[in-house]
Amino acid sequence: MSSSSPEPTLAVATGILGNPTETGARRHLAMLFGGRTVALAERRFPGFQSPRPALVLNELDAGPLAWLEQELGKAVQSRRFQSSGVPFGRRRAALEAFLRAQGVRAILGEFGHIGCNLAPIGQAMGIPVFTYFRGFDASKRLREPRILRRYRAAMPRLAGVFSVSQFLLDNLAEVGISHPNSVVIPTGVDTRAFVPGDKDPHLVLAVGRIVAKKAPMITLKAFAEVSAAFPEHRLEVIGDGEMRGECEAWAMQSGLGGRITFLGRRDHDFVRERLSRATVFLQHSITAEDGNTEGLPTAIQEAMASGCAVVSTRHAGIPEAVEEGRTGLLVEELDGAGFAEALRRVLASPEGAAEMGRAARETAAERFDFLKLHARLEATIRQTCQELGVPTP
Repeated sequence: MSSSSPEPTLAVATGILGNPTETGARRHLAMLFGGRTVALAERRFPGFQSPRPALVLNELDAGPLAWLEQELGKAVQSRRFQSSGVPFGRRRAALEAFLRAQGVRAILGEFGHIGCNLAPIGQAMGIPVFTYFRGFDASKRLREPRILRRYRAAMPRLAGVFSVSQFLLDNLAEVGISHPNSVVIPTGVDTRAFVPGDKDPHLVLAVGRIVAKKAPMITLKAFAEVSAAFPEHRLEVIGDGEMRGECEAWAMQSGLGGRITFLGRRDHDFVRERLSRATVFLQHSITAEDGNTEGLPTAIQEAMASGCAVVSTRHAGIPEAVEEGRTGLLVEELDGAGFAEALRRVLASPEGAAEMGRAARETAAERFDFLKLHARLEATIRQTCQELGVPTP
């Protein structure tokens, strides 16, 4: 390669550049292939400045004809590629110029629909495109006929598919969507930051949005049911959401206001500290009414890395992470009585809970260390590029 040629690069594509909730995408942009990455996005999180070269598509939409061009593009691309999201007109021209100028050799779409939208562009340019399924994109969205058409049309154009859990790949397969180069790679966590600390044997912790998808009332009622038998234990809830007011009111009315503490949304350092101290982690994930599911919850991976025994549900990819009886206990979704009984069993055996926590830490260090998972991701992309006979990043 000449000194004037750009370095071989991976383009990391997402919906919102710099979205603070997209931890995996932000890590990929910062760290994959030694940081030899560029960013593609539909729009930018307010105020975010990318540490890497970036192309933000909606920032190209200036001028009186931009809206008309995009509406025309949606119609044309829907007919041609079964997807209105495939870049068209000035967006496509700018995208192709950016990819060439940056020496992009592969594209990673951070959600299923994003990689599918870019697959026709990559195919036309000889750049392999991979896409990553993370949760809603392979659950809720499978109820939309237009999304099914989009995915099915894109699969032959994709170089590979990643998923955070086998559960999501199985969801796709059930509706006839599959790819021969499909690999399960969880998002993972920083197992050097999330570590067991000085454990408080009486601290039970829940972390996450306080929304219907997490069934927070089941968690609260389970703790309430066992609270009389374990008077020294307390529950801390970190997070915010539409059900917080209802949950706080219920806790006060139940007489447990002094033992259930709602801490609100907190930063990563605070969450890490509380997880390091907690002995038991609770998360009652369920399938939402609209079909939305988890992929493999990051909070559970963080709790395991922190040495917590996990009490959760057989939901989505959770059973792929939590080994029942070894690293935690699982119940069926919406089984409040079973959830309370599982919590009672864990609290009744401090030695057993501690052993579950040690096993959870061991599992997380082996299976969910994000650096190990990044290495697997890079190796898969490189190997696929080699098999396709194209340059590797």
